[in-house]
Amino acid sequence: MTDTVISSATREVVIGFERPFVVIGERINPTGRKLLAAEMAAGDYSRVKSDALAQVEAGAHMLDVNAGIPLADEPRILAESIQLVQSLTDVPLSIDSSIVAALEAGLAVYKGKALLNSVTGEEERLETVLPLVKKYGAAVIAISNDETGISEDPDVRYEVAKKIVHRAMDHGIPASDVVVDPLVMPVGALNDAGRAVFRLIRRLREELKVNTCCGASNFSFGLPNRHGLNQAFLAMLIGAGMTSAITNPLHLEEMTGVMGADVAMGHDPNCMRWIQRFREPVAPGAEGEGPRGRRESRRRRG
Repeated sequence: MTDTVISSATREVVIGFERPFVVIGERINPTGRKLLAAEMAAGDYSRVKSDALAQVEAGAHMLDVNAGIPLADEPRILAESIQLVQSLTDVPLSIDSSIVAALEAGLAVYKGKALLNSVTGEEERLETVLPLVKKYGAAVIAISNDETGISEDPDVRYEVAKKIVHRAMDHGIPASDVVVDPLVMPVGALNDAGRAVFRLIRRLREELKVNTCCGASNFSFGLPNRHGLNQAFLAMLIGAGMTSAITNPLHLEEMTGVMGADVAMGHDPNCMRWIQRFREPVAPGAEGEGPRGRRESRRRRG
């Protein structure tokens, strides 16, 4: 069984086939968040701080940190954000950027073994990102697209993932340190998107023997009641063998789907995490009253 170990200075998180599903908090990302982008560009990281703490409190096992702000000094902002987040919490981080210089700036300050987000099957990307992964001893998310774009055919996406895994091994990076993103397509646009990605996840697990990750919310794009749909989709992803996802842990529906799937897959021994999260508190003064009340009722009836 394949385990991918990610760590901070003091904590390890293991992504694996027989492990609880790993939730990677997505909130520290200025894409589509104009206020956060403006604050980060100005050196104000107060919202980064609050987002980091809120996601960990909500149950995120890791955090994704992205600083993709047009015309800003992304390497500096990403490095500063990583240092701040690591000073606040000990959960491991995913370092997220499309700019190689920013990835290296983040890796240079990171304490522990990071998850690098990401490499694609494009030749230029492979030859610039994989040496960084090897140099810093990181793990990497491999996105299943290349120079031809994103194929709607899951078998084509499988071949791209296979190419990335083999190329990583050529660089001395074990397959266990490659976490494949099979690319979740919007089901509102492609009716077969769910079944296609389930089949692809099974192939990645059984044939390549690699762990998997995705941006799960893309599935529900453009549809009503997205949280309800994401909840069902995440549970089915886990049933198909997905081992982690970048998502928003502040949404209770999605987290309930993940935790329920962990129970169903036998990854929550004795259902203890489920019980601790959802057990109803005992009313004050009610401890032990139930059995006594029943005995007293029987005595009165007698």
